[in-house]
Amino acid sequence: MDIYGLLGYPLGHSFSRKFFLEKFDKEGIEAGFENFELETAKEMLDVIDSRVDLKGFAITLPHKENIIPFLDECDKAIDHIGAVNCVKIKRDGESFTMKGYNTDIIGFEKSFREFLKPEHNNALILGTGGASKAVAYVMHKLGIKYEVVSRRKTLTTLCYEDITPEKLAEVQVVINTTPLGMHPKVETCVDLPYEAVNEKHYFYDLVYNPLETLFLKKAKEQGAATKAGMDMLELQAEENWLIWSTDYDEIQWRVEMKN
Repeated sequence: MDIYGLLGYPLGHSFSRKFFLEKFDKEGIEAGFENFELETAKEMLDVIDSRVDLKGFAITLPHKENIIPFLDECDKAIDHIGAVNCVKIKRDGESFTMKGYNTDIIGFEKSFREFLKPEHNNALILGTGGASKAVAYVMHKLGIKYEVVSRRKTLTTLCYEDITPEKLAEVQVVINTTPLGMHPKVETCVDLPYEAVNEKHYFYDLVYNPLETLFLKKAKEQGAATKAGMDMLELQAEENWLIWSTDYDEIQWRVEMKN
């Protein structure tokens, strides 16, 4: 039986394992799904070497970036994003190769577009991790100007102290890519001047548990459109399955040629 998995540390409650086991059961797919809670990405090489039934794995914090040096090949988008959340394993006898993809960009873009309006043309991206890079890639693709906000100010990022009421009034979109507000620490949220938020704003939170974080709740109370990351998670998981279960690169090439 083919096995798929999730690499991360720590993992705790795994959306991916539950999602795929339910999918396999519902669709009659003979496959399994396991969590690989490893402190370093390099440890995954030993797992792959010893598990010939492992055909692919998803990746979450903190390994979306540090898995890249161990991959044999990456999808072209990775050059721009610098983060991988899906790996397909190809085997030839006792040897194997790994190719990395980023399906966060697909899941996020499809999900984000639901409440996107023409006037949403300036954004703040909160956080600087792998998910932040995927969001920045989509902002660039959609032609939305953006600034990244970090705990420390750098040449390329703002810090949270820079987000004054006046600054918040200049943007229409605010996207949280940090884990703040995730279960069980649901009482936490990014420190922003929420009193400056209004009905012109669109707040998106990549956190999916709970479905309404304190970040979204505060924005909604001020009249902003809000959306959580659950359907992004489901969309990227389905894209992972396409990568693992089909000749994905051939399909994508034909789509690009057609367009």
